[in-house]
Amino acid sequence: MAHTTLSAARTAWQVGAHSAVELCEASLAAIADQDPVLGAFTEVTADRALSRAAAIDRDREAWAHQPLAGVPVAIKDNLCTAEVRTTASSRILETFVPPYTATAVAKLEAAGAIIIGKTNCDEFAMGSSTENSAFRVTRNPWATDRIPGGSSGGSAVAVASGMAPLALGSDTGGSIRQPAALCGIVGLKPTYGRVSRYGLIAFASSLDQVGPLTWTVADAALALSVIAGGDAADATSAPHPVPDYTVGLTGNARGLRIGVPRDLLNGEGVDADVATHVQQALETLKARGASIVDIALPTAAAAIPTYYLVATAEASSNLARYDGVRYGFRAPAEGRDTLRAMYCRTRERGFGAEVKRRIMLGTYVLSAGYYDAYYLKAQQVRTLIRRDYERAFEQVDLVAMPTSPTPAFRIGERIADPVQMYLADIFTVSANLSGLPAISVPCGFSTEGLPIGLQLTGRHFDEATLLRAADAYERDANWSVHRPPHVGARTHA
Repeated sequence: MAHTTLSAARTAWQVGAHSAVELCEASLAAIADQDPVLGAFTEVTADRALSRAAAIDRDREAWAHQPLAGVPVAIKDNLCTAEVRTTASSRILETFVPPYTATAVAKLEAAGAIIIGKTNCDEFAMGSSTENSAFRVTRNPWATDRIPGGSSGGSAVAVASGMAPLALGSDTGGSIRQPAALCGIVGLKPTYGRVSRYGLIAFASSLDQVGPLTWTVADAALALSVIAGGDAADATSAPHPVPDYTVGLTGNARGLRIGVPRDLLNGEGVDADVATHVQQALETLKARGASIVDIALPTAAAAIPTYYLVATAEASSNLARYDGVRYGFRAPAEGRDTLRAMYCRTRERGFGAEVKRRIMLGTYVLSAGYYDAYYLKAQQVRTLIRRDYERAFEQVDLVAMPTSPTPAFRIGERIADPVQMYLADIFTVSANLSGLPAISVPCGFSTEGLPIGLQLTGRHFDEATLLRAADAYERDANWSVHRPPHVGARTHA
């Protein structure tokens, strides 16, 4: 059952070809074999998973009509799961066990899914490479000297390596789509508000969104149908009806108008292989009946500084709660301690370098004398970015561009230069700043054999059109049949 799709795993259980226990055992065996090398998981919940799988098998009739019955899934370690350690890959939450479950995770379990573990991520989802975890570096299964992308790198690797057919991630500035692109799988960031954020450990509350990582577009559509919908526990979730996203996946792109911002596609820093394969993907969609329209996104060049001002400001506010008083890590007392000294020591030891950097940047831009010059100006530019897309959607249905400007870079290559790391998000952050849905689908390989992703962005709450176009492309391109080489502990002994 290695590298099975979500749909295939669900069907295998429904027709009795495999029990839920067998599906779960196959995933756990793949984790035991590959994860010592790849580092995708922070916590493997084997006993909990096998117990739930056995319960589902015992009561097949009750679960028969649930869309994910018997399917093993992995959850990014910033989504709370009751009675399962949830750390956001940070020392400051190293022993935190939530008393409640995130709504998106609860919906998966209600649909019959089996949680097999929590996946590694950049600490508090702050990063573009999954090198900023407090616990381990996650490696790309296509080339283990390369990063998998971030911050949902663990979730992407879990799917790409066949350890799970579905994983949930979070996307603040591209953290689902970028690792999906660099690991050769599908990653979907829904419209802001389409999926509840209740139980998601906050990084930047106006940008964060939960979404699925899968092998195919059809699997992403099925997963979104399960996790989407309003939630009384999350005031930012939208009460919009949730359609069955799988219904519109007919392979037909006829009549779709796809906008291409040529200035971005041909801009400085875009790898030649990336530009070539994205252009070929556009030709494939054109052959499927879509029309390709050149568009302008004039404010796109300001997206990275705007994003990092807004995101760090919100991070500094959200992370103020980690003070060693209420929960999480508290630094041991030293002599005649003061409260302020305890705060400082706890946060100094509990947070990693990237989290500290973003807290300090955010505190600076929110401080008296700088708020108007930086944070307020960034919010004004954010409005301009959103208006650029609104104007574009007056003439097109979707906007296409690369997901990442380059294939996966080497581990450690950009750690010493945060600005170069941040520039990896150039094509993804605008969707978060605008609250728009976006998807990354595999569209080829570099000359070094590394995956490349095509990103499509759609109108608010129009995930159906996004998925329809991505599915039409996937059927022709068929990149999802490619699998990374097996990376087992024995082969790297």
